[in-house]
Amino acid sequence: MKVQSLGHVVLKVSDQKRAEEFYNGLLGLPLVARFDSRKMSFFSLGDHHDFAVAAVGEDAAGPDDNGIGLQHVAFKIGDTADVLKEAKMELEAAGVAVTPVDHGVTQSLYFLDPDGNRLEVYVDVSDAWRRDPGLVAQAEPLSL
Repeated sequence: MKVQSLGHVVLKVSDQKRAEEFYNGLLGLPLVARFDSRKMSFFSLGDHHDFAVAAVGEDAAGPDDNGIGLQHVAFKIGDTADVLKEAKMELEAAGVAVTPVDHGVTQSLYFLDPDGNRLEVYVDVSDAWRRDPGLVAQAEPLSL
């Protein structure tokens, strides 16, 4: 497995609207999709999404599963399911538990680094997000 590029970063925030005002309004990151039901906003600088925020609530105190902070960092490793299958075998052979997820436009493996930071490696499998940016938010189980 070889990382080709940094895919995206997801931050857990306390307030979705406030985060949008900061990242879109102040910093000028283009907002490409907003999902009130999942409390997530996706921003893009040219890819399907380069940066996202996930609201966890005003009472979120700190970095844990439900707190503010980094949710995960994603790395693109290729463009085919075969590349993802090879990565899955490599990670599992190293004793790393993985969770495969089909995002429609990407297929991903989620796992933890040795310190418990959540990571994602993914392959792009469709460019349909160019016509419908909202497609980046689907998440279904993936069988590899």
